[in-house]
Amino acid sequence: MLRVVFAFLSKAILYFLLISVVWVIVLKFVPVWITPHMIGEKMEAAREGKETKLYKDWESYDNISKEAALAVVASEDQTFPAHWGFDFDEIQDAMTEKRKRARGASTISQQTAKNVFLWHGRSYIRKALEVYFTLMIELIWGKERILEVYLNVAEMGPMTFGVEAASQRFYKKSAKNLTRAEAARIAAVLPNPVRFSIKSPSAYVVGRAGKISRQMRALGGQKYLAGL
Repeated sequence: MLRVVFAFLSKAILYFLLISVVWVIVLKFVPVWITPHMIGEKMEAAREGKETKLYKDWESYDNISKEAALAVVASEDQTFPAHWGFDFDEIQDAMTEKRKRARGASTISQQTAKNVFLWHGRSYIRKALEVYFTLMIELIWGKERILEVYLNVAEMGPMTFGVEAASQRFYKKSAKNLTRAEAARIAAVLPNPVRFSIKSPSAYVVGRAGKISRQMRALGGQKYLAGL
């Protein structure tokens, strides 16, 4: 019996590894049109009787303002160009910091892996898979592709995914033409894009956007991402 179980698990793991590698390689070259999180949000909206339309519009990295790319890096993961998927200093700080509610320490790479390949939630299995897929995309995709995918799949408003959809919906313009202030405001809502609004920003969002703009200048502007 144990031999049968071991053989089954061995085959299952092998098939998972093969399928996941092929999956990651394919998504290095083709647009990510849909993600598990998008599907989950659509199903949740349907259950609650809300609008189920997904606002999303894939754009290549070249057609997205580098101010938007810099804004999410300045806001979410300032060591993004240098790390291999994980910011261990941030992880340690998050683990040792005494707060009523633990803050996240996920890098852009981790968030991209979670959004594209996994479900949202807290479990050791999901976290282990997140580590696996994060390492995979760092190795196979590279930094520019990871940032390109993140900018296209991250939730940036209610049922709104990606910077192009957010820009068109809330600024009535292409993401290619976003100013620094506009890009910073989009990045400012990322911690909770359903609660915080790009179109009607609260005082907190306005203040956070200003801080992000200052961080963008401190990083040296768009040239900070030139070597991706």
